[in-house]
Amino acid sequence: MFSVEDCEVVSLQKIKNNSGNITVLENNFDIPFEVKRIYYLYDVPMGSERGGHGHYELEQYIIAASGSFTFILDDGTNRREIFLNNPSQALHIKQGIWREISNFSSGSICLVLASQNYSESDYIRKYEDYLKYRS
Repeated sequence: MFSVEDCEVVSLQKIKNNSGNITVLENNFDIPFEVKRIYYLYDVPMGSERGGHGHYELEQYIIAASGSFTFILDDGTNRREIFLNNPSQALHIKQGIWREISNFSSGSICLVLASQNYSESDYIRKYEDYLKYRS
């Protein structure tokens, strides 16, 4: 099983130009898995929290497309906070990690690239169940 230390912030290639920057991501090249689902969180009220679940199989690349937010990662033994505010960086969350998201700035957009299509059976919704899974 993976730990919170196996989850890392990855620098993405940023192509600079006088008219703006671009970052390109390709399956199995820039991202170590094939992206099967893309979604994004936005208009999250300040003070709100999201996440609060784990996944058995899914892994994700998380990008602060705009603004900032904090991911709290938990492997049942260790917790780690990661602040994201740079669209040329991605947080790679491995399988089996509990995640919570907080401290959304005004206008933030949390872009998620996921390795699996949506499947409710892949979610661990209760922290007590997560701790049983990890032990």
